[in-house]
Amino acid sequence: MVDLLPEPLALWQHVEATARAHFRRAMVQEIRTPLLEVTELFARGIGEATDVVGKEMYTFLDRGERSCTLRPEGTASVVRAALEHGLLSQGPQRLWYSGPMFRYERPQAGRQRQFHQIGLELLGQASPRSDAEAIAIAWDLLQDLGVQGLALEINSLGAPEDRQAYRQALVAWLRQRAEALDPDSRQRIDTNPLRVLDSKVPATQALLADAPTLLEALGLESAARFGQVQALLQELAIPFRLNPRLVRGLDYYSHTAFEITSDQLGAQATVCGGGRYDGLVEQLGGPPTPAIGWALGMERLLLLLSQQQTQPVEASAPQACVLSRGAAAEARALQLARRARSAGLRVELDLTGAAFGKQFRRADRSGARWALVIGEEEAAAGRVRLKDLRGEDPEQLLEAAAAIARIQATQPPAGGGTAKLA
Repeated sequence: MVDLLPEPLALWQHVEATARAHFRRAMVQEIRTPLLEVTELFARGIGEATDVVGKEMYTFLDRGERSCTLRPEGTASVVRAALEHGLLSQGPQRLWYSGPMFRYERPQAGRQRQFHQIGLELLGQASPRSDAEAIAIAWDLLQDLGVQGLALEINSLGAPEDRQAYRQALVAWLRQRAEALDPDSRQRIDTNPLRVLDSKVPATQALLADAPTLLEALGLESAARFGQVQALLQELAIPFRLNPRLVRGLDYYSHTAFEITSDQLGAQATVCGGGRYDGLVEQLGGPPTPAIGWALGMERLLLLLSQQQTQPVEASAPQACVLSRGAAAEARALQLARRARSAGLRVELDLTGAAFGKQFRRADRSGARWALVIGEEEAAAGRVRLKDLRGEDPEQLLEAAAAIARIQATQPPAGGGTAKLA
């Protein structure tokens, strides 16, 4: 688990603001759920045989002897909240969330035990168009953020009956080759055989090249549905490739599963992943409800954007620094800083009372263009001295309102956008 410090957080905030704008335009509403849930929610929703539930959750008994778990993912919590508050009785729900998740994993670049996700959940949506829309929102968001080398991989996990038939065929195939599998994959044959397909062991992956695939086991309806999803993606000009080994890591998925990767990340290439989970709402005690969603990992995305040297245009630098010396001047400086901030400017107030030479050096290092200076003479005259620290404009003695207006005219207040660093 790591601390998030002020300087890199500028990029975090830019990603969050961009995501918020995309969701707003797509009429997706935010939902916030607790970090702590009853353990049964994840055992039922994610699946007791998954690595997440079996090996990675932070679970403990509270003082009431109730088993509690720090949420390892967001979907089960969103569905629980939608059921608990009767949202599904109001029609389809278009929801998004963000925040920390917790898994006891081996820490590595872009993956910590407390990690952060931004996710989308479309509840009550059955049409193949909802699959395409969910994927399009993720794809457009990542493109807008400037992520390079994007690729979309899709697969269909079919309906429950398709997956059950496939599971039986896969188990029979794996048992015949059990001795050639890695230990974890051998253990999964009887508990979660589809997860064997996601093994990262090279020898197992090589063996699986000849394994039966889910696409071969799809029934006519599931195959037709998946064909519609592919056609819609083609119409949206979103390139994709079929990956028959893509199963995702959680039990609640059905039909469309997908991952968006970047070739800039090496082995940990997945930036966003998700899929359809038509059985989860019913599994958690609600009515049969189709749904699709995805989540993107913030740490991995930020690692990628940092490697690409992408940062917000709006840096953490102030637009102006207020410098003062002397009791009367310092009192007026506090008023001036507040007034300038109310006008929308980023303003740093020097509180040291040091000699003006030291204050000017600090202001110059801050990256600000302007210094608003109040000494004894300026305080007595009710004026402020406006100094261009970059030397482009002559120094002026102005009223506070005029000085603020001058800064506004030459440098806009906080904005958005991205830029490449030189």
